[in-house]
Amino acid sequence: MTDIVLFNAGVSTCSQRVRFVLAEKGIAYTDQRLRLDQGQHLTPDYLAINPNGLLPALVHDGQVIVDSSVINEYLEEVFPTPRLVPVQPVARAHMRAWVVYLDEVMTPAIRYPSFQQFFGGGLRNMTPEQRQAFASRLPLRKDFALEIGPQGFPDEKLAAAMARIEQSLERMERALADKPWMADRQITLADIAMMPSVVRLEDLGMSHLWAGRPNVAHWYARLQDRPAFAAAYGPGSRLGAGA
Repeated sequence: MTDIVLFNAGVSTCSQRVRFVLAEKGIAYTDQRLRLDQGQHLTPDYLAINPNGLLPALVHDGQVIVDSSVINEYLEEVFPTPRLVPVQPVARAHMRAWVVYLDEVMTPAIRYPSFQQFFGGGLRNMTPEQRQAFASRLPLRKDFALEIGPQGFPDEKLAAAMARIEQSLERMERALADKPWMADRQITLADIAMMPSVVRLEDLGMSHLWAGRPNVAHWYARLQDRPAFAAAYGPGSRLGAGA
């Protein structure tokens, strides 16, 4: 009997990735929710588990695995059925290239509109000294927190983020032109890596971004039809209109 604990948060997009994989594979686990608004991910106890101060973190038989992309690859190796990576090496390479691209481009970009509309209020209301003190507690996101001013992010930061989001969706639209999923004819970790960003865009009132991208729209409908989607997005996992 394996012992799996997932330290995560409902609205954490990276946590949503891992919850989907756990549900898709039917893996039983202890769902250990942390409150981001209470800074529970920055406590000494949690930092001893994940010194990055980020969610999620997976503990399996006493061993800690961090970073959602790494966690999902780990789960694929330890619990190989049902498969979430392609059988063919070329398709598998394409899947991994997608995950790297999303981790470097789409996932960081989605933070800007997310914090502008929902998560940045506390930071905007801080004095510069308070903001600096808060940012100093963040092991990896200090610079990002310091970009937020009284009015939120500068226009050029938001515009650059939206350009990266549009680029990601356009690449996705092209990739889906000849197959139902991003890297293969079956769902893979690439689709699961993209999923939280598309859900977050919907919650931010930006579903118009795929109104002219039918392949993305159909992909999203297929994804929502999977039982694992409902498992990944339980109560407290959505924002705004999507809540």
